[in-house]
Amino acid sequence: MTFRKIKWLVIAAPVLVVIVLEYSRWALAPMLASWPGRLLMDAVVVVGAVSFYAAVSAFISQLMERLEQQNRELKALRSASLDISALLSLDSVLKRIVDQARTLLECRYGALAVYDLDGQLETFVSSGIDESVRASIEHPPTGQGLLRLPLKTGQHLRLTDLSRHPSSVGFPPNHPEMRSLLAMPVVCREPFRGNLYLSEKVDGSEFTVEDEETLGRFAVQAAIAVDNAQLHAKVAGIAVLDERLRLAREMHDGQAQVLAYVNTKAQVVDQLMLNGEVERAREHLGQMAAAAREVYADVREGIRSLRTTVDHDHDLRQVLTDLVGHWQDQTGNAIELDIQGQARYDREAELQLLRVAQEAMTNVRKHSRAKKVDLRARLNEHRMSLEVEDDGVGFDTDTSQSPSQFGLTTMRERCEAIGADLTISSKPGRGTLIRVQYSPPPPMAENTKSTNRSAAEEASTDKTDTPRVAES
Repeated sequence: MTFRKIKWLVIAAPVLVVIVLEYSRWALAPMLASWPGRLLMDAVVVVGAVSFYAAVSAFISQLMERLEQQNRELKALRSASLDISALLSLDSVLKRIVDQARTLLECRYGALAVYDLDGQLETFVSSGIDESVRASIEHPPTGQGLLRLPLKTGQHLRLTDLSRHPSSVGFPPNHPEMRSLLAMPVVCREPFRGNLYLSEKVDGSEFTVEDEETLGRFAVQAAIAVDNAQLHAKVAGIAVLDERLRLAREMHDGQAQVLAYVNTKAQVVDQLMLNGEVERAREHLGQMAAAAREVYADVREGIRSLRTTVDHDHDLRQVLTDLVGHWQDQTGNAIELDIQGQARYDREAELQLLRVAQEAMTNVRKHSRAKKVDLRARLNEHRMSLEVEDDGVGFDTDTSQSPSQFGLTTMRERCEAIGADLTISSKPGRGTLIRVQYSPPPPMAENTKSTNRSAAEEASTDKTDTPRVAES
């Protein structure tokens, strides 16, 4: 629409100038023979040219201002999208969306409310009220008045005086005065719904249709943030359930079987003691003690494994080094460690790779009777490989008669969960080689920068910018 106006301006302006000049020359024709007439004609030309230049300059200035506004909006929306993809907390992302919308539309106050399935206020973030003023407000919002008014897709509120709205219930004591209001729905895919509010433009003007369109786009970003948070919560819940199932199977196939073995031995010892076969009873007691020590070692190793994890302060290289140190302390055997390179991957991928390494080394301790063990890792941004090799008794992979078939199954499941390849090479009497190869997704450098930037911004956010919007 803007370029169409420019096109017609370019066509119409010269035509208009020619018409004005020709009319002026016709009207002043009798006077053109004298100096005053020619000066008057020149004055008409100058005035026409200046007027034309002023009109074009005003139009271009208006156009540039509008383009700059759209550019600021696009930057703010892009920043909100990066915040969402950076997996920040939901409240932090929603707070930043409200801040950006309030700043872009030059308003004093802003807020965003999210409601649960029962229509109760679940999340409320706000922007623009001084901390001391906020602290003086007697009670936080509870979703009354206009805050409780549900807005559906396509609906909005644009009020010059919100106190005149039939749903208005007024302000709590010490709340800043607010008159104008612009509200848009935050419509999510999940069964959650909310509203995004702005109030009181800084220059005192009223909200416009363009303001509605802009705020609507920020409402879409807020809806994406809420949906994204719900999705990540579901994924995290599924991951926790999967890990619980793995632990349950490990306990059933490991500690539970050993305890069943100990129980059987205890019954045998009891019967032998009744029969007076003390030596045989002592032999079985020794076997029971060995099994108990094995369970004790497994439990300790399991607890240490669960406590060992990767985080911001401990990368995969450091955690693998610590794992080897603990393994050597526990078994008394040496292990050759060779880690080259250094890189960070997705936290879930790093955790699963760590668990695979732990399971492989546990199998070495329990079943291999190895004299020499090697752990090798190659870490870079595009590919990661991990190998655990021993010179122990090995097993026949063709018949799947592994001493720890469940442990191998668990390692396969963990690799499949992150898209890694697991290779198991072993032969009786020739040791075992466990190899994992993982190719991470293409690095999202822009999102990483956004995460760092967002964290810095969050740390430096003005503490006074934490308001409440009226329960109006």
